[in-house]
Amino acid sequence: MLPYNSSCLSTEVSDFILNCFVRSPSWQHWLSLPLSILFLVAMGANAVLLITIQLEASLHEPMYYLLGLLSLLDIVLCLTVIPKVLAIFWFDLRSISFSACFLQMFIMNNFLPMESCTFLAMAYDRYVAICNPTIITDQFVAKAVLFILARNTFLTAPIPILSARLHYCGKNIIENCICANLSVSKLSCDNVALNKIYQLIVAWTLLGSDLVLIFISYILILRAILRLKAKGAAAKALSTCGSHFILILFFSTILLVFVFTHMAKKKVSPDIPILLNVLHHVIPAALNPIVYGVRTQEIKEGIRKLLRRVAERCK
Repeated sequence: MLPYNSSCLSTEVSDFILNCFVRSPSWQHWLSLPLSILFLVAMGANAVLLITIQLEASLHEPMYYLLGLLSLLDIVLCLTVIPKVLAIFWFDLRSISFSACFLQMFIMNNFLPMESCTFLAMAYDRYVAICNPTIITDQFVAKAVLFILARNTFLTAPIPILSARLHYCGKNIIENCICANLSVSKLSCDNVALNKIYQLIVAWTLLGSDLVLIFISYILILRAILRLKAKGAAAKALSTCGSHFILILFFSTILLVFVFTHMAKKKVSPDIPILLNVLHHVIPAALNPIVYGVRTQEIKEGIRKLLRRVAERCK
């Protein structure tokens, strides 16, 4: 492991040190237990939801396939970020290899826009389900998944590639809990202007456009719901769409708070954006399956059947 050095040396860095909450080290103590609980809830709840969707035939519909994709993305994001953060909090294991750091960077930059794009596909699914249910088919879901994977991988892959190509020749202490692009690239001896500009453009292009289109979709959904004349149809549509909107609102709110606090870092503690970034990888993941499980009757019934099967096998 190379020690921290303020000068640019000829020796390349082989690993990094993640230095969490430099100005508020006590945060690690009171965050470790709640973060561990949130991680276990996120893993358990999403696993139950995925198994329920897989085993329950009545849930083999486009909306639930997209929900399953969202759960899968949540699981991957959580496993990429939170175990390492907890290893730092509990065991002070701050070292991360060069390759592991950039792999984590790739997954974070790729899967977060995938989540927002999945929310957009779900909003479109709800709008079409109200106006013309015959359009949304399994083939549409397959095409949507391919589009989500291709769009985000193609546009976000250059972020870790550009950072990995930089020369890290002395400084190896990352003042962050995770390998965020800007936190890592600023350790380089090279000019990182291209990295910053590209990440800013991609972030606003992907996440910004998704969030705008999502809220436009829900305005159209609300208009369509208000036109429903069948008895109880409007209430049922509002209940289903309400689950989506609650999660999207939380996802976008915590993301926007993170962005604005990062932009106003001179006015707030630098540890605040780091904290929000960590929480954004676990809180939505824990909430998504719980909100859908509580508010969606079909999922609740599917989970009951799954629990009955488990109970029967345990007898």
